[in-house]
Amino acid sequence: MNNLTIALSLAKQRILVAPLPALARSFAAKPAAAASKKKKLGKLGPIMEKKVIPVETDATKLVNYVCGSNYLKSGEDIKLKPDSEYPEWLWALNTERIIPLDELDPNSKQYWRRLRKLALRRNNQLSKLKKF
Repeated sequence: MNNLTIALSLAKQRILVAPLPALARSFAAKPAAAASKKKKLGKLGPIMEKKVIPVETDATKLVNYVCGSNYLKSGEDIKLKPDSEYPEWLWALNTERIIPLDELDPNSKQYWRRLRKLALRRNNQLSKLKKF
């Protein structure tokens, strides 16, 4: 072997061996230490941690106050009044079940709103079935 081939083989070794540590740093993956500092990302951005809300367990407070009605930092919840101080229509509200469409009066606004809502739902279901 002559001096030229020896010099070329040494040059190849230096070119191939020397840049390896530099190439290892140019990959797309971030180091583990930097990745652990950031918050996890969901599809819509950072994932929020759920807050634990305290639940009232005092029976006398649950009976006499509207728990959770005070949203300010200062003050207290609204105190419940006797039933006679509330309007009569409050006790006539339907809290049992949803009234079917055929039991509603066709001359009422509630009937037509419910009919429109059902028609929109039906059209949306039908549009999902259509193939393009």
